[in-house]
Order: sequence, then structure tokens, then C-alpha cells
Amino acid sequence: MSPAADRTAGHAAQTDLLVLGSGPGGYSAAFRAADLGQQVTLVERYPSLGGVCLNVGCIPSKAMLHVARVLREAEELQDAEALRGRLRAEPPGVRRWAERSVESLTRGLQQLASQRGITVLQGQGQFVSAHVLEVTGADNRSQQLHFEQAIIAAGSQAIPLPDLAEELRADPRILDSTSALRLATVPRRLLVIGGGIIGLEMATVYAALGSRITIVELAGQLIPGCDQDIVQPLQRRLTGQCDAIYVNTSVRGIKAGKRGLRVQFSGDGEGKGDGTYDAILVAIGRQPNGHRIGAARAGVQVDEQGFIPVDGMQRSNVAHIFAIGDITGPPLLAHKATHEGKVAAEVAAGRKSGFDQRYIPSVAYTDPELAWVGLSETEAKARGLTYAKGVFPWQASGRALAMGRSEGLTKLLFAEDSRRILGMAAVGANAGELVAEATLALEMGCDIEDVGLTIHPHPTLSETLGMAAEVCAGTVTDLYLPGQRRRR
Repeated sequence: MSPAADRTAGHAAQTDLLVLGSGPGGYSAAFRAADLGQQVTLVERYPSLGGVCLNVGCIPSKAMLHVARVLREAEELQDAEALRGRLRAEPPGVRRWAERSVESLTRGLQQLASQRGITVLQGQGQFVSAHVLEVTGADNRSQQLHFEQAIIAAGSQAIPLPDLAEELRADPRILDSTSALRLATVPRRLLVIGGGIIGLEMATVYAALGSRITIVELAGQLIPGCDQDIVQPLQRRLTGQCDAIYVNTSVRGIKAGKRGLRVQFSGDGEGKGDGTYDAILVAIGRQPNGHRIGAARAGVQVDEQGFIPVDGMQRSNVAHIFAIGDITGPPLLAHKATHEGKVAAEVAAGRKSGFDQRYIPSVAYTDPELAWVGLSETEAKARGLTYAKGVFPWQASGRALAMGRSEGLTKLLFAEDSRRILGMAAVGANAGELVAEATLALEMGCDIEDVGLTIHPHPTLSETLGMAAEVCAGTVTDLYLPGQRRRR
């Protein structure tokens, strides 16, 4: 706790700006507001700053995914007889590796908050009225905080499996995205319910650590909404690492037993995957915390799902209360929250600012990674839009071949008449590092030639974006396209 928080003892504290939640959106809002001269109090329920993302989400999961990737790459080099000796991961060591990453970042945030003179209060925040928040600490002692303005950055939480029997709710073998990161044990057989990003990332980790994985997804493909050609390389790789992957499948029932959790499926996987599992990871999505913070007592509108509607300046229906991040609606992404937080802080400080969310990139940190931004081909077809595309396969990328990871591809969509770029998607090792350039190109209104004529360093994976643009332009030399000589 910041030394400045000591002044709150014995009487109600006062602050210009309350920020409820210190995830990427919350701490960005607090830091920007303090830089603009606001007196800021930051309320966080975790002992460390960073919210869910840094403490039990994005950062520890990426640290574990790095370990998983090193293990897989070592195995592949051994199979190619380029490396001798087997690597083995120990769960306690993997946990410590992730914890060190978290501790380094949270210490840095604490220092940045202190340098800016921000008061930090640890505890659960509940609105009492439109200008009062009650903060209850781990010792159950409460204090009230009076504020002039507030930014709600209270995030979201994992959705539990519906209709789960009462005795199973407290069963430690039923995991969510938080408990799965504790890595208490590595189950021999793990069922992952949900083939979205979180489920597949954790499946990647546990498979590399030795679990036999079964994945079930209610929709017709993994990572619903992402283009099928982008998902396919990931699904092929996972198929070789998992016992089974079932789409169009739901869980019909779970029964707890001493030897495991007996599961029955409905849909395409019915009967095929029915069996006993040592643990089950539930990764069916996240729900906002709008109904958990007493927002209604402050007069803030919260919809049935728990989202808080906001305008382009991140204001709620109560003019002096803003909301940012997961709690304002999809996409539930940390980088979206960060930009929203800065907008809210600037508006609260009296500056003109607004949030334009036309192009927000998405990344799945699986192995291979998936990344996309702008218009997807699936969406373009569904809307009956006219478009053209250029695809560059990573089998022709020198960097991908040198890494032994040529299964990827980079795709650009563009408008045939204006030749402006409409969207980008990629799959492959480190594909997430490519999407930022495409996002900038979309924001700048670039056409295909703008990207294709930009010199990309060789040999890099970033070249695949430039070459996908060259495919669109008909100028690519690293592939042979029939008819290209005649077109250009």
C-alpha cells in the first residue's frame, strides 16, 4: 500500500479521481490521470497491482506458453537429430518461472504508482452512492472513499459451467483459467471444455507438460469466428498432440468419482470421448463484473450481462463516472482497455479525447500463434462483400524454414477498386508480432502497394506480410503465380 494511503485511517478519504481496478486499463488510466495533474486513488482487490491480466491471466499464461514452446522445439530438434538429450519440465519450476515474470512487472507498476504520488488501496470496492465507494480489505475492515470522478475498470471473470452439480462446484479437479495457472499437478488426462483462445492456450501448456488432452467445442470449429484457413494449421498441430478434438460437441453430464470425473458428451463427440478424466478445465468464456461492484447504487446503468454502456469518451450514463475495458463490452482485450483508460483519464482531466475502435488486433498465443485485424474473410462472405486476397505460404519463407515452422501463412484482403487493405490474418510461429504493422496500415488507409513497396528486412517473418501484398499486386517473385507475367 502506498504511504499516501495512511491518511485514510480513521476518517473517510477524499480523492479527485477514483480508479476501480488496476489491470492494464486501470493502471494506464490512473497513470495518465496523475500525469495530467489529477489526485488519483487506485483500488485493487489483488495484493499486487496489475489486475487479472498480470496476476492470474495474460502474463503467467504467456510465461508458461514459452516453457511449452521450448519443450516442443527441443523435441522437434531431437527428432531431427540436431539435438541430443531430453528436456523435462518440473511443475514447481514452471510455476516459479511464471511467478518471476509476474513479480517483476507488478513491482514495476508499484514503483510507477509511487513515483506519480498515486494512493493505492487494496480491497474489494463497492459503490455506496454516486460519489462514495466502500473498500473492504482482506481483514474485513472497511473504509469509505469520496470521489469527484471515477473510472470503473473492474474487468471480468471466467464463466462457470452451467448446471454443474453442487458437489462439483468445489471439486478441485474442476479448473478455470485462474486455477489452471497454479499448476498444482499435471493431470494424466485433462478435458478442456471450450476451443477458444484461453482453452487452447492452456491445452498447449498441459500437453507439453505431459497431459493427455481432449478438447470439446460447442461451435463447428476451434476459435469460432476466425477464418478456417487460419485455424487449420493450429488444428493439425494440436491433433498430433491431443488424444481427441471434438467440435459441435457439448458436455451432457459430469459425475465425480474417486478415480476421476466421468464425462458424457452430446453432439459429434457423443460416445467417442465419453470417459474418465483426472481434471477438467472450463474455458467457455468470460463475463463482466458490472453486477458485482454495486454500480446501480451509483446510478450507473448495467445491462443484463453485466456490461456498462459507454459513449465515445468512455462516459457511463452518469456523467462523472467512466468505464473501460472488459466491463464495457467485447472484444475483451487488454490492449483495448489500455487505450480506453487513457481516453477516460484525459476526458476526466478536461481534455478532448475519444476512442475509435475500428481496428483492434487479436492474437491467440497458441503454437502456432494466430493473429488477425480488420475484416475477416468469413465476415466478408457473410456480408456479401466484394474483395480480393493475397496469401503467402510460409513454405516459401526462409526464416520459417530455418525455424522448422513452415506450416504458417499470411493473408491480406483488399478492395479491388480502391486497392485499400481491408483486413489481415496470419498463422505461424510468432504470428502475433506481424499484426501491428497491418493494424497501422489499416489505420493509415494504406493500399496494397504501400505495404508491398515497403522494404522488409530479410530473412524475417515480417517479410511474409510484404510478400502477401506483392501477391495482391501481382509482383511477387518468391512464388510463381500463373498469369502474373501477363497481368503485370
